[in-house]
Amino acid sequence: MTGGRGAAGTERARGRVPLIAVAHGSQDERSPHAVEQIFDRVRRLRPDLDVRVAYLDHVSPGAEEALTAVAMEGAGEAVVLPALLTAAYHSKVDLPAVLERVRTSCPWLRIRYAATLGPHPLLLKAVERRITEAGAVAAPDTALVLASAGSSDAGANAVIEEAAAELAVRKPWRQVVPAYASAASPTPGEAVARLRDRGAGRVAVAGYLLAPGFFADRVADQSFAEGAAFVSPALGDAPELAEVVLQRYGEALRRSPLFHVAAG
Repeated sequence: MTGGRGAAGTERARGRVPLIAVAHGSQDERSPHAVEQIFDRVRRLRPDLDVRVAYLDHVSPGAEEALTAVAMEGAGEAVVLPALLTAAYHSKVDLPAVLERVRTSCPWLRIRYAATLGPHPLLLKAVERRITEAGAVAAPDTALVLASAGSSDAGANAVIEEAAAELAVRKPWRQVVPAYASAASPTPGEAVARLRDRGAGRVAVAGYLLAPGFFADRVADQSFAEGAAFVSPALGDAPELAEVVLQRYGEALRRSPLFHVAAG
C-alpha cells in the first residue's frame, strides 16, 4: 500500500493528520470512561481533527491495532500521543516497541511521537482546580500532598517533586510534599501522617492522576485513613488537559517523524 505516503503533506496542510492517543488502560471501567471524556473534549475543541483513543493494556483497541487501522485506511502520517502524566517505562519502552512493529507492517506511515502530557504548567492548574472543587483552600495551617501513581523511573518521580515545589510557590500552603501510590516513598498515607505529626492543622491531598481507578482509590483510602481533610479526584476531563493534548499534537507535527519510508 503506497497511496498514503504521497498524501502526508496534504493531510498536514489541512490539519487532518490523525491523533492516536494511547492511555495505559485499566480493568476498572471508570478509567477508560474518564479517558474517553478527555478526548471528547478535545474533539469539541477541534472538530476537524481525527482523534482516536487506544490503550496499552486491558482495553480495546490496543495501540498497535488503532495505529494499523489508521494506516490501512490510507493515512500517510499520524501523531501518537502517550496519554500519560510522566515519561517512564510505558512511554520509553512499551509504546516505542509498538511503533517499531507498526513500522514493519505499515512502512509507508510517518509516525510523529508526541511528548507525554506532563510535565506542563497547565496540569498544575488542573490540580489546583480539582483540589479547590474538593473544598480545600490554601492556608498557613493547611498542608498539601501531591499524590501520583509512582514509578521505578527516578526521573518520573522527580517530576512530581518539582511539581510539588511549584505548587508551594503558587499558593500559600503550609507545605507541599510529593507522595507515590506505588514503587516509591512516601506513600500518600505516610505523607499525610508526617505532615500531621509536624503540626499541620489540616492536610489536603491532590491526586496527580489521569483517571479514576486502582491508584486513585489507594490514594484516597490511605489519605483518609491517616486523617486527610480533603482528597481531590483524578484530573479527568479538566479543560486544561484538552489544551495540553492540542499543544502536544502541534509540537509533534513540527518534529521529524520517528519512522518513515521515503516515497518513490
